[in-house]
Amino acid sequence: MTEYRVLGRTGLKVSPLCLGAMMFGAWGEPSVEESARIIGRALDAGVNFIDTADVYSGGQSEEFVGHALAKSGRREEIVLATKVHGAMGEGPNQRGNSRRWIFQAVENSLRRLGTDWIDLYQIHRPDPDTDIEETLGALTDLVRQGKIRYLGSSTFPAYQLVEAHWAAERRGLERFACEQPPYSLLVRGIEADVLPVVSRYGMGAIVWSPLAGGWLSGAYRQGAEPPRSSRAERLPERYDLALPANRRKLEVVEALAILAEEAGLTLIELALAFTLRHPAVTSAIIGPRTMDHLESQLTAAEVKLSDDVLDRIDEIVPPGVTLNAGDKGWQPPALTDPALRRRPS
Repeated sequence: MTEYRVLGRTGLKVSPLCLGAMMFGAWGEPSVEESARIIGRALDAGVNFIDTADVYSGGQSEEFVGHALAKSGRREEIVLATKVHGAMGEGPNQRGNSRRWIFQAVENSLRRLGTDWIDLYQIHRPDPDTDIEETLGALTDLVRQGKIRYLGSSTFPAYQLVEAHWAAERRGLERFACEQPPYSLLVRGIEADVLPVVSRYGMGAIVWSPLAGGWLSGAYRQGAEPPRSSRAERLPERYDLALPANRRKLEVVEALAILAEEAGLTLIELALAFTLRHPAVTSAIIGPRTMDHLESQLTAAEVKLSDDVLDRIDEIVPPGVTLNAGDKGWQPPALTDPALRRRPS
């Protein structure tokens, strides 16, 4: 893996595959040493970008990443990214995007990661209770203190990215250098709004779940028993084949698998290469739980899809289409809270 891409307008160069660490710890691989071995193999293959979050396995993922980097002595080679927002305790102020919580959470992440600085600190989800200027102000102070180098967002709708950019410009604050949205062959909704906004404002895009939560791993095929997984048990709306949207996903996956075979590729290679071909996408996050998972994904960085293959993909899944709304990763309160959709009687 020799190609590196510039993250937005930062000048920071990152590998097209970013190693996601969500599966290191109790949510996936429970061995700190095996996790370190997987991380080491990714670094040896040319991956220089690692992404985690405080909420993954309650902080254990950050600890595992910190252990691996300390053991390898390669911290300065790595662009290290983590996130803040999710609940890390029972208290009402142990979550969200407030100045108080961001200042506390970053110290916790620095300690768990065993580092003096975080290269990219991302707001994991929007927080309707916190003004974006407060969040950007807190992050700007952390940049000036040298604790973080760049700030980013994750799973923000397009209009909130624009709002954040304007707030930063108006108040002289650091701006989001990148956005981390969901994007895959099955989840193409961001092509209509988020990715154009990312391009317009010179941001990078680090896409999560490019294998659609395992749907594009090759494990889901028509006529075969779907694999058992804790993720499917936690998120039945995304996996339950009794739901029409998921049956449609299975049909599409079958058509894509046939296309991959005709192109001489694995379905994993087709899926990852597809996301990397979009001009707004900087990196795709891979989230291996095992060494075999990692090896099956590393080869995708060298795959270049032809326009003919991309045209066939567009016929199977039209641009801008997300087959199951549950795969979007976040729903605005305007949709989830009936009181925001109904005038008082």
